[in-house]
Amino acid sequence: MTHPDLPRRSFRVGLIGDGVRPSLTPPMHEEEAARLGLDYRDDVIDLLELGKTADDIGGILNELEAAGYDAVNVTHPVKQAIIPLLHELSDEAATIGAVNLVRFVDGRRIGGNTDVSGFASALASGLGDARLDRVVQFGAGGAGAATAYALLQAGTERLTIVDTRLDSAADLAARYGDLFGGRIVEAMTPDDAADALTAASGALNATPVGMFLHPGLPFDVHALGDGTWIADVVYRPVRTQLLQEAEARGLRTLDGGRMAVGQAVDSMRLITGVEPDETRMYAHFQRLLETDDLAVG
Repeated sequence: MTHPDLPRRSFRVGLIGDGVRPSLTPPMHEEEAARLGLDYRDDVIDLLELGKTADDIGGILNELEAAGYDAVNVTHPVKQAIIPLLHELSDEAATIGAVNLVRFVDGRRIGGNTDVSGFASALASGLGDARLDRVVQFGAGGAGAATAYALLQAGTERLTIVDTRLDSAADLAARYGDLFGGRIVEAMTPDDAADALTAASGALNATPVGMFLHPGLPFDVHALGDGTWIADVVYRPVRTQLLQEAEARGLRTLDGGRMAVGQAVDSMRLITGVEPDETRMYAHFQRLLETDDLAVG
């Protein structure tokens, strides 16, 4: 049945990033679009499969735009590299300096960011009553820029941003320190983060570490005190090694699934102009996980 408020039309969308072939986002989008009566195709453009890097994103965008795509969702490693290639940014994308959605509209490329709202939704639904006063975040890239912004919006008083690239962490900390006056936003490398973890009320992994192509631990779970929480933006697998070790310690955890659904809902709304059903999309996401070989780690 065609959605009663919108003439049926086709949408062609892509997902660009490293190792994104097994992503659950395209089938989640396509299923919800079908429920809404939309003809919606979501293609995977996996940079690793193509032998491409973030330096090739300009040529890829040109090809997709020429082929008539309506939009592309983008993830690691192009969330920041793509910005100079765009004509316009949403206020939020400009503020955090990262893009995860590009829409092709009347010859213009418009960048947006739905990771902030997606993570804010995940925090509210999964850690609504948790202490957020002192948080240590690992990762200062595109995902980290969004999650740090959402944490500060949610009331974090002291945010420690940890990255192997200290200059990236320091730049993000300086920008957000100015934006959120009165908060402490600091930067450090993983080698210096032990004391910050010990004093934290919670910790977040906003790096690719833990993904099926990037296994491992971004930090030592045992450095955290009892009663703290650990969140992960990774959702393939949804129970990363980090979360499994946190659960073994009895710590509260938040997986990346809620953020994945939240940002997918917001992206789809912007692309189609139709309001997706978030509850239905999350239920579909859960069904996808049940048959996903990478879902449990």
